[in-house]
Amino acid sequence: MRSRIAMIGAALLVVAGFGLTVLPQAQAAVGLHVSGTRIVEANGQPFVMRGVNHPHVWYPGRTNSFADVKALGANTVRVVLGTGKRWGPSTDTAAVVDLCKRNRMICVLEVHDTTGYGEEAAAASLDEAANYWISQKSVLVGQEDYVVVNIGNEPIGNTDAAQWTDATAGAIKKLRADGFRHLLMVDAPNWGQDWQHVMRDNAQEVLDADTARNTVLSVHMYSVFNTASSITDYLDRFQANGWPLVIGEFGWRFAAGEVDHETILSESQKRGLGYLAWSWSGNSDPILDMALEFDPARLTTWGQRVFHGANGIKATAEEASIFGGTQPTSTTTTTTTTTTTTTTPGGGLACTARYTVTNQWPGGFQGEVRVTAGASPIKGWTVTWTFADGQAVTNSWNAVVTSSGSTVTARNANYNGNLGAGAGASFGFTATSGGANNAPAVSCAAS
Repeated sequence: MRSRIAMIGAALLVVAGFGLTVLPQAQAAVGLHVSGTRIVEANGQPFVMRGVNHPHVWYPGRTNSFADVKALGANTVRVVLGTGKRWGPSTDTAAVVDLCKRNRMICVLEVHDTTGYGEEAAAASLDEAANYWISQKSVLVGQEDYVVVNIGNEPIGNTDAAQWTDATAGAIKKLRADGFRHLLMVDAPNWGQDWQHVMRDNAQEVLDADTARNTVLSVHMYSVFNTASSITDYLDRFQANGWPLVIGEFGWRFAAGEVDHETILSESQKRGLGYLAWSWSGNSDPILDMALEFDPARLTTWGQRVFHGANGIKATAEEASIFGGTQPTSTTTTTTTTTTTTTTPGGGLACTARYTVTNQWPGGFQGEVRVTAGASPIKGWTVTWTFADGQAVTNSWNAVVTSSGSTVTARNANYNGNLGAGAGASFGFTATSGGANNAPAVSCAAS
């Protein structure tokens, strides 16, 4: 969906509730499946997706990307495939599944040709997508422990979004009738963002169409979800209905009015929801690339945030138990120091900053600084501190961070410097540490 990257978003996993007696008896669960509000493995162990999207169909030679995102901590990768109607056809499904398994990640396979159906003339229907999956059945059967079938990416545009309910239910029924027992994922209409709330208001009808009671719903969070309230209100509705949820695509606030990724990450962690960020590399709009030219040594601001930031992949991902269940490598501690403050020429409070160590591990740590405007709006901010124990910043996000010896200076990015009175912004960083890691005194100056 490279031409519509700004419209892409993250997956909401939703479980069918246990049926009434009038519903068909559910098949026994195999492999990955939904249980209550969670995704669980065959052994009943909960599994929370922490990973990224990889545009395989456009870059089939970039097979090293699977190992690269695993090395950065991902436990899941959502892989872009094509039916041949617009992209592909992807006939290397078996090789893709093998790459996921060899790199100890759960594989979410999705057909991208359905993107924007009804509004995009070239798009494939969900029925056509189901036919593609049936053509791949021989290499997917027996992989239920490792593979989630995401039937079609963002399968309805903004034209007649109401068709989503019947089309999605029909595709689920077709796959179940053909013998698929995998965990199925279905994306929302409105280019995945469900701003007309068709999925939110009709999800149960879709879930009830699944005789296996093993379907999850997917919402993609981009500019529609640009405030904390828009995100929490949407998630609250699914939580109240007892539907499990992951956020399978989302972007970041690289400009005013873009998606509030900080809330997505924090709410996902708080609620135990999986997320799959868009995307590893190769976007036509490179602002959404996590790695420059697929190089894991050249992570962008977005890549640093997703992999190394608070509530990010490195800190929170747990490997699926089918692979051995490696836990996050960092240990979490918290140390907070409130900064000294500066004043405006008129004597009013300009800004304050609070420094927090959010994670530590042998030889390094992760920090976060929260800047808060005082009694008057500010147009920009600069935070400074001096390390006393030999620490050195290695990466940063949501600020321009420079070092001179032990002194660190962080200036606002172009999208988070303008703060109203009492409003705040956060930035993060990772750093090396040779021993003691006491939080330094921090100062904040506003402009």
